[in-house]
Amino acid sequence: MSQPTSIKISELAEEDRPREKLLLKGKSSLSDAELIAILIGSGTPTISAVDLSRMILRDVNHDLASLARMSVKDLMKFKGIGEAKAISIVAALELGRRRKEQEPQVRLKITSSRDIYELMKPELYDEIVEHFYLILLSRSNYVIKKQLISQGGTAGTVVDPKIVFKVALEQLAQSVILVHNHPSGTMSPSEQDKKLTERLVKIGRDLDLPILDHVIFGDRGYFSFADEGIL
Repeated sequence: MSQPTSIKISELAEEDRPREKLLLKGKSSLSDAELIAILIGSGTPTISAVDLSRMILRDVNHDLASLARMSVKDLMKFKGIGEAKAISIVAALELGRRRKEQEPQVRLKITSSRDIYELMKPELYDEIVEHFYLILLSRSNYVIKKQLISQGGTAGTVVDPKIVFKVALEQLAQSVILVHNHPSGTMSPSEQDKKLTERLVKIGRDLDLPILDHVIFGDRGYFSFADEGIL
């Protein structure tokens, strides 16, 4: 009995290659266009599924996040993409988004003022107006959440203590860190900063919800009330 002849990828029609390639080499060997081609199944009489997928990716500069924001109607603007194919793409990308949401997040632990500064860089670096954030912590100083409380102009922002502690209590925080930026670049606390910190520290003490630090964020460094012993 003769042995079955293995099929070479190069001998297959282009629109059939992605499926065979996945079987032979695994899913990680496929390009984004080849994966999308599997979703849409077929191209048109004049363009293969792979080339049609490449055309779609070029339209979003090969950015899958931009592709995920496209609606069924957006995708149907491409010749060869009907409603069923557009729905397949939207559904697949939505599954990917949901999977990412369910992946366990790395829990960050605050051990120093430097940890606070690094944690807040994505939110505050290069900001031109003042923002006031809370970092809510568990009993072991793991970050529960970063929460924006207020934002204002270049000179300051209004912070309501009732909102600060309402948010902290709702999140079952065991302690709180205050963070705000100075768009001017100065890292020294103003008199208003000192008075607000003093007031929040006192309220937190009464609620058994301590304020561990207040960090003033600057693009070139930071000021920590705790480090300076004035908390």
